[in-house]
Amino acid sequence: MTEQELIAGYEEEVAYQKHMLRNLKYWYNLLFILAGLGLLLIYFYHKTNSHLFLGGCLLTALSILGMMLFSYGIYRGRQNANRLIDDLENKLQQMHS
Repeated sequence: MTEQELIAGYEEEVAYQKHMLRNLKYWYNLLFILAGLGLLLIYFYHKTNSHLFLGGCLLTALSILGMMLFSYGIYRGRQNANRLIDDLENKLQQMHS
């Protein structure tokens, strides 16, 4: 395997990792919006409609749990992308020494 093929393969993988991180951020933003809607339901219907209040509580709780899960996925994805870059640098150093 030549150096150019190695670099091209790693660049492709890093680009894919960044694309997946972007997708996770979109899902995180969606869950953030849903949590906000749940809070609005809680705020406006806590005295008048118990079904909407409970739905808002459930929506908020599930959205916050989802946000925590996607936050962890983003954190681990960044670590993985950084590890890929470090691995490429190590391999290139080994090839040149």
